[in-house]
Amino acid sequence: MAILNTISLESNKQIKINFNGGDLSSDGGMLLIKEFAARVGLTRLVKKLFKTNDHTACRRHTDPDNLMQIIYQIIAAYFEDDCADELTNDPVLTAILGKEKLASQPTLSRFWNRMDEDTLSQLEAITERMRELVYSVQKPEHMLFDLDSTLLNTYGSQEGEGFNFHYQAHGYHPLLCYDGLTGDLLKAELRDGTKYCSNDADQFMIPLLKEYREKYSSMPLFLRGDSGFAAPKLYSACEDNDCKYAIRLKQNATLIRYAADADEALYRATRNNQIDYAVEYGEFEYQAGSWSHPRRVVFKIEKPYNQMIHLYTFVVTTMSMEPYQVIQFYCGRGKMENFIKEGKSGFDFSSVSSHSKVVNANRLQVHALAYNLFNWFRRLVLSANMRKQRIDTIRLKLLKVAAKAVRSARYIVFKLCSSCPYKYEFYETLSNIRQLQPRLE
Repeated sequence: MAILNTISLESNKQIKINFNGGDLSSDGGMLLIKEFAARVGLTRLVKKLFKTNDHTACRRHTDPDNLMQIIYQIIAAYFEDDCADELTNDPVLTAILGKEKLASQPTLSRFWNRMDEDTLSQLEAITERMRELVYSVQKPEHMLFDLDSTLLNTYGSQEGEGFNFHYQAHGYHPLLCYDGLTGDLLKAELRDGTKYCSNDADQFMIPLLKEYREKYSSMPLFLRGDSGFAAPKLYSACEDNDCKYAIRLKQNATLIRYAADADEALYRATRNNQIDYAVEYGEFEYQAGSWSHPRRVVFKIEKPYNQMIHLYTFVVTTMSMEPYQVIQFYCGRGKMENFIKEGKSGFDFSSVSSHSKVVNANRLQVHALAYNLFNWFRRLVLSANMRKQRIDTIRLKLLKVAAKAVRSARYIVFKLCSSCPYKYEFYETLSNIRQLQPRLE
């Protein structure tokens, strides 16, 4: 049966269908992402800085084009390389890349396999330079480093994969550092699955701390981390770079003994009322055996509602705030879990399916760049009433818009869906993009 044949539905003979609707795409909103990427200089930066160690003299699909195609596919939720074969002639994606056809799955797979330590450094340099361009538009008053790790599942015997005791699963155990206020992913590093959280965390953070100290010398720096990052080397790295920190300590008998007076005070306060919630705060100077000098430790002891137990929270800090304020500041890091969840579910950070660890490290960096591009887009230009929404919602409302391509000798006109309920937000976003004035080279 020819696909152009018109067929009537048996349930309603007045409804007819065929595949002769024209050159259509379901990703009309990706034109906004293309416009933003060009406006903030990412497209030009990729062409300038990104090149694999490829000895082929001439390729139809260049490295920068392949990289941008993958980034656009990730933002549009086409995570697998195989999706490229289904999108080969998509009018929107071919238009924003300026190509007749997209690179195929085999082409992208060969592109990934050319990735090495050099491309890893290039991707990190692109991310760092993009931060400068974004900050030239909207520079934060202070920087809040939220440090954490997560598990990326692996698929069989892959280089560097291992059993992680904390997660009780096999995979990679990367380090992630987010801006706790904006959700920008400042740095990501793929590590072996057996690595403990704090292993080399200081070496991970030192280049980032130095970058901000050198380029933004007057910007106050703060760092938060859970008890997995309670390591003297990380404390020293922060202190050497004038970065205030609040890092949780694992509860132990010595710390509880230091807080005994507050513990007793809480007991006396709740002796006649074992139902209501109650809490005590305090602080003390403490030096563990592995520490070079004493440090300030603040604590919270709380009696949960309707329970007869005491829960302890200990935080080592260089901040001068009151103990309850330091604890509140530390507890704010819970928002980082939402950033990690968005990265893994919305941008497929777990797409580490190659056998080679260095290729998987490059995959993580590319997916992180796609995440950041969208996060900058959301923060800087997205319509004001949509900025608090997550990627899945924005894809549904603004990116997955039906578009028909009408071609003439000189132009391609994309006719977007007439019944789209978010036309105003689309035009507002486009207007915001055009008003951006990044400090390009």
